[in-house]
This record gives sequence, C-alpha cells and structure tokens, in this order.
Amino acid sequence: MKFNINFNTPETKNLAVKLSAKGEQFVVKGHPWVFSNSIVKITDNAKTGDLAIIFSKNKNKVIGLGLYDGNSPIRIKIIHNAETKVKIDADFFHHKIELAYNKRKDLLRTNTNSYRLLFGENDGFPGLIADVYNTVLVVKLYSEIWLPYLQAILESLQQTSKAETIVMRLSRGLQNSKNHTLKDGEVIFGILKNEVVEFVEHNVNFSANVIKGHKTGYFLDHRANRKRVGELSKGKKVLDVFSYAGGFSVHALANDASEVTSLDISKQALDMARANGKLNKYSGQHKTISGDAFEEMKLLIEKGKRYDVVVIDPPSFAKQQSEVDLAKKKYAQLAELGIMLTSKNGMLVLASCSSRVTAQSFFDLNNRVLNAQHRLFEIELKTKHDSDHPVSFAEGAYLKCGYYRFLE
Repeated sequence: MKFNINFNTPETKNLAVKLSAKGEQFVVKGHPWVFSNSIVKITDNAKTGDLAIIFSKNKNKVIGLGLYDGNSPIRIKIIHNAETKVKIDADFFHHKIELAYNKRKDLLRTNTNSYRLLFGENDGFPGLIADVYNTVLVVKLYSEIWLPYLQAILESLQQTSKAETIVMRLSRGLQNSKNHTLKDGEVIFGILKNEVVEFVEHNVNFSANVIKGHKTGYFLDHRANRKRVGELSKGKKVLDVFSYAGGFSVHALANDASEVTSLDISKQALDMARANGKLNKYSGQHKTISGDAFEEMKLLIEKGKRYDVVVIDPPSFAKQQSEVDLAKKKYAQLAELGIMLTSKNGMLVLASCSSRVTAQSFFDLNNRVLNAQHRLFEIELKTKHDSDHPVSFAEGAYLKCGYYRFLE
C-alpha cells in the first residue's frame, strides 16, 4: 500500500527493566501500566518507543513486554504479558489487530458500518485508538511510543478493515511535539472527498466530521444504548440532554418519536444533530435548545414541560481524582432535574463516562436521589460499553448507563 506521507521511523533498542514488588505484582496480574516510581532498575539512556523487557526480581524470568514512554508518569505501557515468547514485529501487531477485529464480528453482522477497531489498552494498544466510519479509518495517537511501529500497524489496520482512506488524529501533546512530522487531521492514505463522513448505526444514518470532530469524530461507545432509546421512543416525546451530534435524538426520530428536543451548549453540535436527523426519514418534530444544560432544564421545569423519555448523558465531570466529589454533586443535580422532567410512566436514562466515578458509585448515587423524590420507580436496566469497547482492566471501564421507569 502507498501512503501519502513518508514515515520517520525512530531507531529503538531493548531495555532490561526490574520493578518493585508492587509494580511486578500489577504486571503479573495483567495490568497495562507501569508507573515511574515502580521502576527499580532500567538500562541507561532509555528513549520513548524503546522495548522494555520486564524481568521478575528473583527468578530473572520475563514477565512482560512494554513500550517505554519518557513523557508520561506511566513510564511503561504493557503490550504483552509474557506467558508466551513473542517477537515484537509487524506480525505480532497484525495478530493483535486480527484478534481485536474478530471480537467485533457480531456487531458487524448487524446493519452497522462504524465501529472501534482498537480500544487502546483494552486491545493491547495503549495510547492508540482506531475507529472505522464506513470506508474511512481514523487513527488517534495519544503517545509517541507508537512512532517506531506506526507504519506496520497502519498497514495491518487497513488490511483488516479494508478502509479506503486513513485519517490521522493527534492528542494535544502530540500536536505540540517536535519528534515527528505528522499533522492532526492529515489524510495519510487514500483520498477524503468530504471531511464529513456518512455511516450507518443499526439501520440509522449518521455523519461524523473526521477532521474537526471530538476524538475521532463521533462517540461510538453508546451505540447499543442509542438503539435501545430509539426502540423506547415510538410515539413518545423525548428530551436528549448533552445531545452533542444527536446520537440519541436521531435514533428516537428514526423510530417514530412524536417530538424530540436536543439540548446542548454548542450550536455547532446542534447543527450536526439537525443534519444527522435529516439523513433519515422521520415524521416527528425535532426541536433544539442551545444553552447550559442545568439552566435550560430548570427553565423547562418552570414551563411545566414533561417528556416520556429523558436521556442525560453528560461529558466527563472528573478528569482527575480531585474532581470526583464535585462530579457526584453534578450527577445528583442532573438526576433531580431529570426526575422533574420525566412524565408519569416515563423513562429516565442517566449515563456517566467519568472513569473515576465507578459504576457502583454512580448507580448508588442515582438510587439515593430517586428514592428521595417520593415517586415510585423501578430500575429497568443497567448497561456498560458496547461490544466494540471490550474492557480488560478495571480502569479501562468508564461508561455506565441506568434506565429508570417511573410508575407514577
């Protein structure tokens, strides 16, 4: 395959590494991160992208292989737990990509042509995400550890996904780095006729801006929940709070909701929500509200508005541990507002994507708030990530979603 760029592939070397007892225990248990304070001994002059060979402290046995990252407190990202001997080369990465693709096959048997092919650490590629939108593959890099191996990985991703175009997206840290010549939003393989790419998700048409959109252009993790909300929405009035590009709204419209209101602070996101709606046939009314979700929900309550289905899916409120308590207060406020906006026999759907707020903690919080409101309800369902976001370690889980049916 012919790329549109020349790869600057840095030279790498092997590093011998020994860890503290605690660090070693984490690696043996399959955890993908080694923090700098766990490293007891390492080869001199280690560089980002070097292959770290981790030896057990006592037996001199290899317990894991990882990539060294001099720019992060997570100093080694594990790519192989050494139960078997392997050679880290193009074949090694290709095999891992094929394994990841096979996990997505059931999803791809549905009328869906958008999916996450690589989910970072959970698929053995820490700091690397690969999403497919129809025939366009979008790869997002969060770490320079992948620069020495990138060409081989991209070739394998294209071969596996059969993508006709590859777009490279970079984290802010990589955009500011001078250690490579990659550019954010660069089309590195094939031709991109339009930066807005149309795709299908369970029979519903959508689009994503793969050059300027958040992350890789869209949020694929909620796909199963969007489908479920669509199925609940026939003939119903629906409120989609923090709607972004209208994921829940569009599924509701396509499934014959009578009225859907998309609420988001971003007018640009609401433009996308309206455009995504128009990619499908629908007869209901699509309203949009631009403003702060908390304030706008209060205004809707004051106006006496009630909805049969209310979906509240905010962005992450806890980017760091110090923000967890404030995040919980915000989730509680949203649940309280949601209760007041949900009609009799209505469904309130509450979601969180803050990995630092555990699923147990989030669901307990929702229960406390709902029990305090003196309305009979039942928990209909609790869900996590869709199948193309498999979780292989505790911190890899971030998405949780509860469905609460009011009986009065």
